[in-house]
Amino acid sequence: MSLLLVVCVLFLISIIHVYWAFGGRWGAMVVLPIKKGSQEPAFVPRKIGTLLVAFLLVVAAFLLLIKGIYLRNVQEFNFFTLGCTVCAVIFLIRAIGDFKYVGFFKKIKHSQFARNDTWLYSPLCLFISLVYLFVLF
Repeated sequence: MSLLLVVCVLFLISIIHVYWAFGGRWGAMVVLPIKKGSQEPAFVPRKIGTLLVAFLLVVAAFLLLIKGIYLRNVQEFNFFTLGCTVCAVIFLIRAIGDFKYVGFFKKIKHSQFARNDTWLYSPLCLFISLVYLFVLF
């Protein structure tokens, strides 16, 4: 059940990234970290980068789906095992953060993004990482 939930969440987040890449504004102001002492975003994502993130989220969803459902009993190391391991590590690193703007250990906590990151984005990344680990073991 958790596996399918995470796959759906990854697909949904990917669709939102495509929406943003093509000019959508809904939700865009609360998903970017804000510089300390201002209301400026810490970075402005470009269209190609946003589309790349969307593509990688779809790849991550398919890796989880294939490894978790079709290759559930296959124990040997393969491409899907490697992919799921990489995804588990990436989502865990995202949950821990960069110690400045994102993650559980961020220093800058004054913005709506920081509150969302503390209560939604980082816990979601940790949960996704744990689901990948569950599928692997």
